[in-house]
Amino acid sequence: MSVIYSFKEIIEEQKKPLDYKIEKAVEAIRQGLELSQSAVGVAFSGGKDSTVLWHLIRTYFPDVRYCVIFGNTTVEFPESLKFARKLGEEWSNENVQFHEVLPDRLTEDGLKYEAQKEVMEWLIAEGRIDEVLKKDGKLKSTLSLERKATPEMWEDFRARGLVWKEGTMKSFNWCVDQYGYPILGKAASKLTAKRINIDCFLRFSNSESEKEETLEYYELIRQVKTSNHCCSILKKEPSERKQAEMGIDVIMKGLMAAESHSRLLSFSTRGYIFKSHRPHAPEFYHVSPLGIWRDEDIWEYIYRFKVPYTSLYDMEYTNCKGETSRIKRNGCVGCCTDIAFKDNHMSVLRQTHPERWEQQMKSGLGEQLMNLQKYKCNGRVNYLNIARNIEDAIDMRPCAFDEIGERIVADDITSSEYDSEIDVKEELEEG
Repeated sequence: MSVIYSFKEIIEEQKKPLDYKIEKAVEAIRQGLELSQSAVGVAFSGGKDSTVLWHLIRTYFPDVRYCVIFGNTTVEFPESLKFARKLGEEWSNENVQFHEVLPDRLTEDGLKYEAQKEVMEWLIAEGRIDEVLKKDGKLKSTLSLERKATPEMWEDFRARGLVWKEGTMKSFNWCVDQYGYPILGKAASKLTAKRINIDCFLRFSNSESEKEETLEYYELIRQVKTSNHCCSILKKEPSERKQAEMGIDVIMKGLMAAESHSRLLSFSTRGYIFKSHRPHAPEFYHVSPLGIWRDEDIWEYIYRFKVPYTSLYDMEYTNCKGETSRIKRNGCVGCCTDIAFKDNHMSVLRQTHPERWEQQMKSGLGEQLMNLQKYKCNGRVNYLNIARNIEDAIDMRPCAFDEIGERIVADDITSSEYDSEIDVKEELEEG
């Protein structure tokens, strides 16, 4: 099913006019619809690309039944959230079902990270830490640690607000507490282990490495609480839960090869359609009708066919060159996977949504970015770490957080927001 394209072939396809790209997209949609034996889904983010994809489907296949799945991560831009819900109402009909999905909820009480650390230190002091560790020094599981806490400790943690209660949604705040903040590229922070598991690994594991890059990485995660696992918990898992519930066996996505190197590589090796499997669908197809499109094609299509789009893209900011720019990407508020680059997501957020930016910084993100800067400078004095506290750092101008630096660790770790989908480091996987 997959067709392999060379990078040169993709570049040549990207140069072709919009009418040609529309024709190719419609053909990919048609093929995807024909492959479905159960139900078709459309992944919708409220951004321009998925809006154009939805418009193509409703224009060229008005009588086809399908589900549109909007993943509300709980950290959506307000403009995007409002737009997504409005479009969901206006474009739904007897054939099109719009579903807004939210993250899962906790099925039992759990400890916050600060409480987990207290339990770990208590077990160490009692000489009982081996009770929760594997033979190689890694933590058996977070649950094994939490179950060692006494009833009195649990009562104290509840009184101090250090317990996540049963029924709590796995929000962004829960994710960053349990795992860490989405700082740096996905290669640097794609860890599925909870932070307390990483702490135990760094402190007790017998696993050793002689690779300088790996040791450097260990030092980074020792000092900075970083994880990109929120992407799976807030986006991937809720969407796949709904896909299984609706019996979807074909999912259409507004992904473009032009967005990043990883997506270019993916389209090169997979093409418009590739087959995988899911527990509910042994033959599951992913369709990317916009594979050869570029941003300029998306905007040409929007203007030509008067397609609505979120007002987020009309918001202006001043870039690093002093020029007036507009927001180019929809995404999650608080995402720092591109923090190593100029005009990163957070530097733009500071100008377009200053109150939300300050809230994110004061809620813990700013502290971790300060830790990152200290790590980068190896303890040397720099503009950011001279701040006495986070309030001082927030008030600095020019903003100390706007540009952490373009080389913090190895290049394959410092990747952009949508790059690098390498496998998770096995030694840090939660048991």
